[in-house]
Amino acid sequence: MIHRQATVGESRQLVPDLDYPLIFAAVGLLGLGLVMVASASMHRITDAPFYFINRHLIAIALGFVGSLIITQIPVAQWERSGPVLYFVGLFLLMLVLVPGVGREANGATRWIPLGPFNLQSSEFMKLFMVVYIAGYLVRRQLEVALSVWGFIKPMLLLVVACSLIMVQPDFGTTTVILATAMGMLFLGGVPLWQFAILIGLAGTSLVGLVLLSPYRLQRVTAFLDPWADVENSGYQLAQALIAFGRGEWFGVGLGSGIQKQFYLPEAHTDFLMAVIGEEFGLFGTLVVIALFAVIVWRAFRTGMRAERVNQKFAAYVAYGLGLWLGMQAFINMGVNVGLLPTKGLTLPLMSYGGNSIIVAMLVVAMLVRIDYELNRPDAVKQGGVQ
Repeated sequence: MIHRQATVGESRQLVPDLDYPLIFAAVGLLGLGLVMVASASMHRITDAPFYFINRHLIAIALGFVGSLIITQIPVAQWERSGPVLYFVGLFLLMLVLVPGVGREANGATRWIPLGPFNLQSSEFMKLFMVVYIAGYLVRRQLEVALSVWGFIKPMLLLVVACSLIMVQPDFGTTTVILATAMGMLFLGGVPLWQFAILIGLAGTSLVGLVLLSPYRLQRVTAFLDPWADVENSGYQLAQALIAFGRGEWFGVGLGSGIQKQFYLPEAHTDFLMAVIGEEFGLFGTLVVIALFAVIVWRAFRTGMRAERVNQKFAAYVAYGLGLWLGMQAFINMGVNVGLLPTKGLTLPLMSYGGNSIIVAMLVVAMLVRIDYELNRPDAVKQGGVQ
């Protein structure tokens, strides 16, 4: 029997042109997050120690299925669906505020019960808003660059969505959406003076929201000196800082952390990074930071490649997704180490929280699809990863 080696072209058909550094970084964060959620949560429910980890695994499974679907949808279809997605997201944000529909927990109404699953509409609105603004920047490119009204219009729609999110209330998500949208508008060609005014107005609004709300003001002042009221407003941050201090260079070892067991609230969600710092030390935290840096780098690399071949929509989506994941990770880490006031944001791809995990995995899948289409333009016609 005669055997022959596969040609380079045939090998490329067997192994799809995917962004493997991005995929490996995302899988690394998911895997480490799964381990750390297990470590931080198994003691919380003594008669059901696997409760949180089982739900986390279900979220990852749903995110994987959603990611497979996303990779089969051409980027052009996302562009056409942008306005519809925005209004779907707006409807979900309004639905969660309807009495008897939205579920309340810890003083916030952010979830729509769907049987065993709770839908957090604000998480999906982040994704929908990125897609909508990217499409708007393509459709109104000259208007955005030359007219004040060109960048005011998307901001008005953004204000509507953020106002509904603030009613829940969810200050952290509002901050991420505003920052991501402003970054996209800047990259989309908004003149610098208009961008400066936009930042001033957004900053003034956020400061006003803090000053008008006693509990937000308490959070902002507490992070400046958590030791001043260590038993009350500064408790979470103080315990997180103790966790990082105990970890030193290489940590106390997986599962050996003490802060998560007795002292640190929400260790498996908002303060998962503190658990990583205690159990894996500075080395572990730097590994996590490096993996997020890889994801942001690959997102911006994909965006620049798309822009070079005049795929503007794909470029703006990639930029927006990279900005979003990077900023949310930075804010979460900043909160954990005391650089920023407590926001209640999860660490993307890692913290416990079904909606957050699912949406973050969809983001990675969208970046993979954009990169794939840039490598294989024929995929646009074929409609899937071959």
